[in-house]
Amino acid sequence: MEARGLSDVVGSPAAARERQADVDIVLARWFDLARRRAELLGPEYVALWDELRASTEGGKRFRPLMVLSAYAALGGTDRDAAASVGAAFELLHTALIVHDDVIDRDFIRRGGPNLAGAYRDRALAAGASEADAEHRGISAAVIAGDLALTGAYRMIERSGAADHVRSRLLEVMDEALFASAAGELIDVDFAAAVEMPRVDDILSMERLKTAVYSFEGPLQAGGILAGAPEETITTLGDFGREIGIAYQIVDDLLGVFGHESETGKTTVGDLREGKRTVLVSYATTSEVFDPVRHLVGKADLSDAEAELVRRALVACGAKGFAEGLARYYANRALARLVEPHVPAGLRTELHPLADAVLGRVR
Repeated sequence: MEARGLSDVVGSPAAARERQADVDIVLARWFDLARRRAELLGPEYVALWDELRASTEGGKRFRPLMVLSAYAALGGTDRDAAASVGAAFELLHTALIVHDDVIDRDFIRRGGPNLAGAYRDRALAAGASEADAEHRGISAAVIAGDLALTGAYRMIERSGAADHVRSRLLEVMDEALFASAAGELIDVDFAAAVEMPRVDDILSMERLKTAVYSFEGPLQAGGILAGAPEETITTLGDFGREIGIAYQIVDDLLGVFGHESETGKTTVGDLREGKRTVLVSYATTSEVFDPVRHLVGKADLSDAEAELVRRALVACGAKGFAEGLARYYANRALARLVEPHVPAGLRTELHPLADAVLGRVR
């Protein structure tokens, strides 16, 4: 079980497929309407919407499943409203990854051109210089990300939830975006810093950048929509924070030690980028890592050099430390589920998430 496939363990497989289908229907209607509106403004705008739609396809709707799983476990019955709120978090995710690719100057995602890459490639094919083509791609991605972001808020506005519920859902969405932006900025600063950030600082960044909008926010949104008591909503956020941090630690481990055929991500990319992770931060405090430290961040890092780094990460204890830290946060998440005010159905729904994270580091 890979951390990138945790949607496979949210509820039963049949329930997950049903919930994914509900979200897909909502997103399809939203994109169909947007495309019809775009047709009135020209074919270039239609093409942008088609590319944005393609950016939302192929994923497992993990964040929407967080919303729908919490909602169903807490007795919610309005599938349309839940699917709309879930779709809102999927659009937020799309906006953030499109903009994240711009920040990272990436033109590839999942082994093929991302939205920026598609526009860059078209410009190159039309005879543009490399610099002009890249600017074209980045510009299109910024615009598309903005459209997805506004769409996320509109999706909640049109969810059909009662006014007071919709107001709280918008607050959760806003907090998710606000925190993610802060985390992204910290990550940008980390990348430019000469000194390696401390483990605690990296954990704080990853929680803000990823855990809030991927776990805390969606889970709380599902609870709010279901009309759950405040203490349950608070616990959902606490669980989401802990499991979200564990998820990101495992994700970073898989980025170096995973299998590309299973994760869909190269295992040299993070090392070439010099990505600031718990794994590397811990390693740089050990003299054992010194002989290969200069290789982290080497743009043309070879597979053989990457293997040297992996061996050093094991030898200095960094891999074991990161695995232990992931177990620690996953167990903290599990501990929140045993609180007396957590309904048994919610415990049953969410327990497999923590188990899945723990299963990857056993």
